[in-house]
Amino acid sequence: MKLDWKKDAKQLYLPSGSPVAVTVPAMNFFSIEGAGDPNGEAFGGIVSALYSLAYGVKMSPKSGFAPSGYREFAVYPLEGLWDLSQAGRKKASGDLDKSELVFKIMIRQPDFVTDDFAREVIERVLRKKPTPALAAAKFETITDGTCVQMLHIGSYDAEPASFAKMEEFCRASGFVRSSMTHREIYISDPGRTAPDRLKTVLRFACSLPASQDRSDR
Repeated sequence: MKLDWKKDAKQLYLPSGSPVAVTVPAMNFFSIEGAGDPNGEAFGGIVSALYSLAYGVKMSPKSGFAPSGYREFAVYPLEGLWDLSQAGRKKASGDLDKSELVFKIMIRQPDFVTDDFAREVIERVLRKKPTPALAAAKFETITDGTCVQMLHIGSYDAEPASFAKMEEFCRASGFVRSSMTHREIYISDPGRTAPDRLKTVLRFACSLPASQDRSDR
């Protein structure tokens, strides 16, 4: 059977439009780190490189080097971990200075993709398309753990309103936000979707306060 993230991992990729708590397991990704305004040309190169790797895995049977346990699958959506540089954190609050953004962009891979196979995919794609972005690509396992998430519908610039709802949910549920880094999962293609109809999963890590952790033991 074909692996389809819209069916097999609906809880993680198609949540409701209200904040919910979720436990996110360890997952494997091709990833590339960067910094600066995501509207720039360099960011587009990173996205292109990641899709080249994802489709390198998907099409590997036709290239004669599919891994053991390969199953046909739908390519996972693009994701990003977002933060601000030290300089960006020191600036007064207000409009976001996108030039101070720090990010890790990634695409999840099926469990049958091993370290060795991922390395071979990177090498093969890099030989065909030698770019700085591909040369910086990594294959890694990331565990988000306990998080709050929701589906944001609208432009990326309107995300603060959804984050405010998520933080209020944390307070009401007895959680605290444990990192200012957040994850975005891009369900919609911004090149084909109007800004007010974009669907993006927003997620950040949270935890119980230390005093509550001790009282529960």
